[in-house]
Amino acid sequence: MSSRGIETREKLVETALRLFRDEGFAATTMRKIATEAGVSLGNAYYYFASKDELVHELYLVIQRDHRERALPLLRQGGSLAENIAIVLHTGLDVMGPYHGFGGAFLHVALPTASPSSPFSAESSDARSMAVELMREALAASKQKTPASLATQLPTLLWLSYLGVTLHWVTDSSPGQTRTRSLVDGLVPIIAKTLALARLPVARGLVGDVAALMTKVVSPEGNTKS
Repeated sequence: MSSRGIETREKLVETALRLFRDEGFAATTMRKIATEAGVSLGNAYYYFASKDELVHELYLVIQRDHRERALPLLRQGGSLAENIAIVLHTGLDVMGPYHGFGGAFLHVALPTASPSSPFSAESSDARSMAVELMREALAASKQKTPASLATQLPTLLWLSYLGVTLHWVTDSSPGQTRTRSLVDGLVPIIAKTLALARLPVARGLVGDVAALMTKVVSPEGNTKS
């Protein structure tokens, strides 16, 4: 893609995300996006077949902003609960301006066939960024991950974050304070569970969790033997 094409595409993304945030998903049309971006409607459709495709761009933008905001705040040698809380709370901070758009985002992203699904092949870059952020939070923390969970735990934490996000979307409390309380209550439980997982009595359970995670996240996970 030429530099002019890259510039046009980025302008369309920037305009669409602003309109989604300020006017809502339903009120934002491809024609309005094109008009405010200063490009023809045909040119807009050249880059994006529909506004649903721009939801995928929102996912990428949020993941990039989340990493940029969270990484400098992670404490080397800090507690696991503290660092996981930093990741989850900064994620909510980044998503905050788009709360009114959350329901529409779920409508577009939840179908597994949607390119905007967090689990789709098209979302692999954003998903990898999110999982890697969890891995870096674990690495910075003084509490060490059980060896049998080292590979799967970042993905498991990311799945937990998706659950928090789902709660946030449906949270009508002022400033989504209920979701903030959920995070504050969840992270000590995660830390305590991982501490218990290092005990000999829990090794069998940890092994079962690790095997399940391997099955869930592998390409062959949904096939029947």
